[in-house]
Amino acid sequence: MGRKRGRPLDGWLIVDKPLGMTSTQVVGRVRYLFDAAKAGHGGTLDPLATGLLPVAFGRATKTVPYIMDGTKRYHFTLRIGEARDSDDAEGSVTAVSDVRPDNAAFEAALAAFRGDIMQVPPVFSALKVGGKRSYDMARAGNASELAPRPARIDRFELIARPDADTAVFEVESGKGVYMRALARDIALACGTVGHVAALRRLNVGPFDETHAIPLDKIVASADNAPAPPDLLLPVATALADIPALALTREEADALSFGQAIDLNQLADRMPEHTDPRSGVVRAMDGARVVGLCRPEGGLLRSVRML
Repeated sequence: MGRKRGRPLDGWLIVDKPLGMTSTQVVGRVRYLFDAAKAGHGGTLDPLATGLLPVAFGRATKTVPYIMDGTKRYHFTLRIGEARDSDDAEGSVTAVSDVRPDNAAFEAALAAFRGDIMQVPPVFSALKVGGKRSYDMARAGNASELAPRPARIDRFELIARPDADTAVFEVESGKGVYMRALARDIALACGTVGHVAALRRLNVGPFDETHAIPLDKIVASADNAPAPPDLLLPVATALADIPALALTREEADALSFGQAIDLNQLADRMPEHTDPRSGVVRAMDGARVVGLCRPEGGLLRSVRML
């Protein structure tokens, strides 16, 4: 007998992911606890990472791309003097070094990693090479060198130095930036080797630690009823940092039916800027989010209606 489909739920659950679980395992667990029909996550965290894992239910899955494109903030701990094939504590040691850079060396090297850079992803990543996952090839002993990819680092700071073997960094970055690669590369830039010993995600788009709920605190009730839906944040919460445009009810209805709106009639209401990542605005009918729209060729066109 197939799995019961579950109940329809819409909204976001911000899970404080525990150490040792994959993002997919967390989604499966909360989907079971809420007896939800549909769920997915807004940005993968490695099993050895902790912190914010936004889980989208129902209609919220439509807004996942906007969460994944959002700014993320991390703390990672660099273990100095030991390189590993996975660039984290789970891998096998591939090189060692006696060099222990001082704080000034790290500070001097950090400048080259800020802004738009090219980054070589870890070989233990989900990227595909010739149709195969890079991590599958690496585990089979056939690791392939990955090509550098564009990455955007908005902030990269040394925030603590517990001892000579350890340095803690804070990073704000865009989509697709690998903290393991940053750890590997900042160590190399300082004439040594290193790997990520600990990693925590503190922010994802509009979500921060104040929104997060530890996974072990999400429980079904004593009578085995599903977890209460009032733990979920509204679907539109994911779009809170996208510039808003106030519409009339008639304009909102027109967009919902696939019609475009002349920008001239919106000139005095258009926000000064669109979302810098996607070029969209958040169309509002009063307090209700109608959807996401993009100005094109003198018209406002719908991109994703909610």
